[in-house]
Amino acid sequence: FLSSSGLPPGIRRLLIANVAIFVIYFFSSRGMREVFDLAVLRPADVVTHFYVWQLVSYMFLHQGIGHILFNMLALWMFGTEFERLWGTRRFLRFYFSCGAGAGLCVVVGNYLFGNPNVGTIGSSGAIYGILLASAVLWPDRQMLFYFLIPIKMKYFVMIIGGIAFLNSFNPASPVSEIAHLGGMLFGYIFLKSPQLRGFDQLGAIQNSYRDWKLARARKKFQVYMCKKGPDRDRRVH
Repeated sequence: FLSSSGLPPGIRRLLIANVAIFVIYFFSSRGMREVFDLAVLRPADVVTHFYVWQLVSYMFLHQGIGHILFNMLALWMFGTEFERLWGTRRFLRFYFSCGAGAGLCVVVGNYLFGNPNVGTIGSSGAIYGILLASAVLWPDRQMLFYFLIPIKMKYFVMIIGGIAFLNSFNPASPVSEIAHLGGMLFGYIFLKSPQLRGFDQLGAIQNSYRDWKLARARKKFQVYMCKKGPDRDRRVH
């Protein structure tokens, strides 16, 4: 199943990129890890130093085997179907939008209620966005909670969302629950917004521009034909 024919290209590239970066970081020296430190999402760096790339780069860093294993397993299990349904480009746009949106929520939340100098890493925000989308599109689909307990998808997402919400009030929690909730929020916005429901904002803009050009050309042609009047040669088209 992990062959090129069994795994969609977007999921395959994300898995390879995350695992490769994790392995490189694991075996890197202290000086190299300082370079990786620039990719960690720190709200203070984003706001004061304009390190806006951290809103995306933090998604490729993970803390420990368990962290990356859970995220990549969930990405493979739930993201594969979305990429096959939407296509690679739309799926990746959704994935990175949920992750960047979760990062933005982390920045705002830490400035309002937490510590803006605390770093955040991991792709959990994007993963939670995918889980939320699964619950919206297939709410009654059965899954195994902890690989043991059968439960409907909508109830599973309600449970993990409720846990993330309650843990967000715990300042001692090492997990950024704001990122989880932010990913779910942006996933829901993308699914429900009339403007973004098709996940192809650029395509919609291009279609609108093409329609405008056609209407403009049609108007110019009508003005030209009116000026020509009855003197034009009816045999010429």
